[in-house]
Amino acid sequence: MRVLVVEDEPALALRLQRALEGADFAVDVAYDGEEGWHLGDTEPYDAIVLDLGLPKIDGITILQRWRKAGRSIPVLILTARGRWTEKMAGFNAGADDYVTKPFELDEIVYRLRALIRRAAGHAQPELACGPLRLDTNIGRVTLDDNPIQLTAQEFRILSYFMHHVDRIVSRTELMEHVYDRHFDADSNVLEVLLGRIRKKIGADLIRTVRGHGYRLTAGSDP
Repeated sequence: MRVLVVEDEPALALRLQRALEGADFAVDVAYDGEEGWHLGDTEPYDAIVLDLGLPKIDGITILQRWRKAGRSIPVLILTARGRWTEKMAGFNAGADDYVTKPFELDEIVYRLRALIRRAAGHAQPELACGPLRLDTNIGRVTLDDNPIQLTAQEFRILSYFMHHVDRIVSRTELMEHVYDRHFDADSNVLEVLLGRIRKKIGADLIRTVRGHGYRLTAGSDP
């Protein structure tokens, strides 16, 4: 899953980036409101961490612009402002969740996982596709109750499929949601990783739909 962090404090932005990457997210970082608004308006993120007190454009204005433009990406507001009136302003602008500084990095990880899961229509932390299970809280994948060892990149790919079981996912969509914006789109690494995942979970679960992309399904239809 791919997230955007919009935070103007470099040290905090780096801490967030490292924590999220350690939790198997692909992460882009913007250090001011103008860049953050542009990335959130043009890139297909699964969730956004948005500070309110930003230079150039404040967080509330950014969020209002995204929502007015129809951008429904889950947004977690991150701010030092703790008064209820300020929190209410964030929710009224379209925020999905709110964390006040200081905070635990693990809390941000868990809240983002929950936001992404619910946005994909999943109420429970465990996602399932036939014998395949993914616990989004702890990042654990099992097949017939046996743990599957995945690299960080393999986990991001499989996690995206597990959030969208039975839906055809194009190569472009998959790449946009599992890699940051600096990834080389012409690389064949995605196909290599898909081959490795198929070997670990069984070739029948992730199917190639010619001319369209891939689909994770436990059904018997082609």
